[in-house]
Amino acid sequence: MKIDRRRLIGASAAAATGALATPALAQGAPEVSWRLTSSFPRTLDTIFGTAQMFARYVAEATGGRFRIQTFPAGEIVPGLAALDAVSTGSVECAQTATYFYAGKDPTLAFGTGVPFGFNARQQQSWWAFGGGEEIINGVLKRFGVTSMPMGNSGCQMGGFFRKELNSPDDLKGLKFRISGMGGQVLAKLGAVPLQLPPGDVYPALERGSIDAAEFVGPYDDEKLGLVRVAKYYYYPGWWEGGAMMHLVVNQASWDALPETYRAIVRQACEAANTWMLGKYDSVNPPALRRLVQQGAELRAFPQSILDAAHTAAFELYHEIAATNATFKQALDSMLAIRSDQLVWWQIAEYAFDTFAIRTRGKT
Repeated sequence: MKIDRRRLIGASAAAATGALATPALAQGAPEVSWRLTSSFPRTLDTIFGTAQMFARYVAEATGGRFRIQTFPAGEIVPGLAALDAVSTGSVECAQTATYFYAGKDPTLAFGTGVPFGFNARQQQSWWAFGGGEEIINGVLKRFGVTSMPMGNSGCQMGGFFRKELNSPDDLKGLKFRISGMGGQVLAKLGAVPLQLPPGDVYPALERGSIDAAEFVGPYDDEKLGLVRVAKYYYYPGWWEGGAMMHLVVNQASWDALPETYRAIVRQACEAANTWMLGKYDSVNPPALRRLVQQGAELRAFPQSILDAAHTAAFELYHEIAATNATFKQALDSMLAIRSDQLVWWQIAEYAFDTFAIRTRGKT
């Protein structure tokens, strides 16, 4: 039998091209369409962009057979209603911060991060290897949802203030837009914490309805325009040393996915997690310089305020732990791991970073 080599080569090339154009996964894989509601507006392109990147990764890995449509806060539900929307099945998933829902159970604050808690890498370590995933998802199970990390802001700024701070007395009566457990800590020091969505922060600060506001860091704070109505820019955001974002998924929708798709979602979350932290590390430094050029006056929180806030934070934690066993479990876990982590951090990262900072102008 004579073989036509040219025809054989042509057929092989066509087959190879088809295999490359259509991922092997797509052969017989189901078509799935989900909706994702975010707790953040489209204008905050790093946070909301993380949700978009996640959806893109999932679509690319499945040859377009699993598509997730992303919606910013307000298009389906308000930003702070994201968890409820997932819990009821109105949407399949959400991009949110679990500390928004500490009113349901204060343990959820640990999922994002608590005052004087972990930095970004320590938070990730606690989640993956310190029992964090089991603790937080154990609480979320009550609402019919599960979660996985999908981004981190790194350490945040302390926010913009209309007046200078010199001592803890300056916090008394201060109306402060702040999310998470940091607000409860400040309340113990006499401040008045308010949780406002991003779009309401600038007008409230401009009208004087609030005296100060924190959001994330220089890049997002610049977008919100806060420097135009408050000039004192404080650091560090001791209430958010490494704020972890989450993909929250309706449990029934998650269980209905093929295992291959669940694996892809987990890996896409990991990729989005890396993307967000890297993006913030890229865009925050030049944004900080621009804010200073626009009139922001950088101020470190006075040591007296940090000391008072630290004392108030751990008083609060132990008060809650006395009546909430799950919160106590999370607190004990955090403290044990943080103690070990800080010893290692002092030897390695801190020593390296402080030397680099000290010698920055000598290169």
